[in-house]
Amino acid sequence: MRPNRPIYLDNHATTPVDPRVLAAMRPWWEENFANPHSVEHAMGRAAEEAVEQARAEIAGLIGAEAREVVLTSGATESNNLAIKGAARFAAQQGAERRRIVTLATEHKCVLESVRDLAAEGFEPVILPVGPDGLADLDRLREAVDDRTLLVSVMAVNNEIGVVQDLAAIGAIAKAAGALFHTDAAQGAGRIPLEVEEIQADLLSISGHKIYGPKGIGALYIRRRPRVRLAPLFSGGGQERGFRSGTLPAPLVVGLGEAARLAAIEGMLDAGRVVEQRDILLRGLEGRVPGIRVNGSRTARVPGNLNLTFPGPVDAQAIMRAAPGVCVSTGSACSSAEVEPSYVLRALGISRPGGSGDLADRDRPLYLARGCGPGRGSACRGLAGRERKRSRRIRCPG
Repeated sequence: MRPNRPIYLDNHATTPVDPRVLAAMRPWWEENFANPHSVEHAMGRAAEEAVEQARAEIAGLIGAEAREVVLTSGATESNNLAIKGAARFAAQQGAERRRIVTLATEHKCVLESVRDLAAEGFEPVILPVGPDGLADLDRLREAVDDRTLLVSVMAVNNEIGVVQDLAAIGAIAKAAGALFHTDAAQGAGRIPLEVEEIQADLLSISGHKIYGPKGIGALYIRRRPRVRLAPLFSGGGQERGFRSGTLPAPLVVGLGEAARLAAIEGMLDAGRVVEQRDILLRGLEGRVPGIRVNGSRTARVPGNLNLTFPGPVDAQAIMRAAPGVCVSTGSACSSAEVEPSYVLRALGISRPGGSGDLADRDRPLYLARGCGPGRGSACRGLAGRERKRSRRIRCPG
């Protein structure tokens, strides 16, 4: 580590680009910059071939076929396309299924997509989770019936790091004849993911969560039985008509290389990261009586810790005392008053006075170590990709 370099513990927000990913991308900016859709000439065909090779690597990470991968700008777009696209196509076909089921702890782009569809005649069902952050499978089973079009449950929570039982959830959806979508932005490369094993029809991926570049992602769309989606916007009909627009070949190549490395190395580092996480937690527990881990301790991605510190010192004071450590709080600021994250509210973490807000001196601090090809440290605060609402540390550079 370079002297005076901050310790970065925010890789759930974004990961550094792996040097091998950057090296793979560079030629497609500097040497072969052709449009991958310009297949009439040699440079365009070379760019197209690079894009298709990257598509195959992305598919390999989740056990899919290359032709089932649609490239997007990131997981937010992928989630919107999956949820709104499935609903709108069903409506166009006159389908009677109108229920969309998700969890209260999902990423904001999933929750808002589901809520938006209420204005289009769909029935949003947002289920609570247990104190450990995990889905109540019995309650999910009750909610998913022959009226249900889609079930959307994320693989790994972007704040508390809990890992949902995707295979069980997928089985519940299939038993009711519903589609199953999972936001795997925080799961791909961190936990084993095979679309057939979890019976996923739709699965979202983000490049910058797996040591790839920002601005690129993917959506797996099952081919057999075929899943149909209405596109979000109109254009030239690229990506089999699902997602129009010129593909950014360098970013696609970067995502492909990141996926390739994650498939090889992602799980190899998990044991070391768990050990480091547990050492950190034991050290904190020994020095700070009453510290609390938010979310399940066992069904958890290897590098994640979401902690609440008790006593008269609040999370901001802790972070000010350690300016060289880049971490996030689990609180958001929508006005002058600090409020808790909706994820922690869903776990029942509230102010003792009963207002439902976390006390300012009892606010959570989110810590984690990253694993995977980048070998970085990782940590994430509040609402995932909802950057404007996150209270974050500005680290000295």
